[in-house]
Amino acid sequence: MKDTALLVIDVQVGLIEEGAYQPDTLIKHVQGLIQSARAAQVPVIYVQHNESHPQGSLNPANPGHAIHPDIAPQPGDTIIQKHNPDSFQDTDLASKLEALGIKNLVVSGMQTEMCVDTTCRAAYQRGYKVTLASDAHTTFNSKILSAQQIIDHHNITLGDFFVTPKPSAEITF
Repeated sequence: MKDTALLVIDVQVGLIEEGAYQPDTLIKHVQGLIQSARAAQVPVIYVQHNESHPQGSLNPANPGHAIHPDIAPQPGDTIIQKHNPDSFQDTDLASKLEALGIKNLVVSGMQTEMCVDTTCRAAYQRGYKVTLASDAHTTFNSKILSAQQIIDHHNITLGDFFVTPKPSAEITF
């Protein structure tokens, strides 16, 4: 699809190393999405979170800031730097998508209840049709919910209005 892009949000070394839920499954599904997107000549757009705290793993000066090497960008891929949960806020994501003629987004990445959720809602508000790769986003256990409960909840909640959730294997570009 010429008007579709794949967003890979915050799949960074620091978050994986901090104990993300089922990181191998996340990486495997994101790899599959990237391979399918590339085969269809669909843009792969990486979003990379920049933490301001000097000791934060996602601070650009720290090794944890790097996009995970198993899904590393290739020359020519777009990398969006952000400081907020919304991948559109204070970034050039919207202008990059507009320049490419993108109308549909496939969303994957981290952290389900933060950056993935916020970006899906923001994309919807901007008029994008959003497909959430239901098995290609993850998070951490919270004090009250397991990571799996958070993922399941967001697949259902976002799917009620903002996105079409689909397993990675069912997503075609």
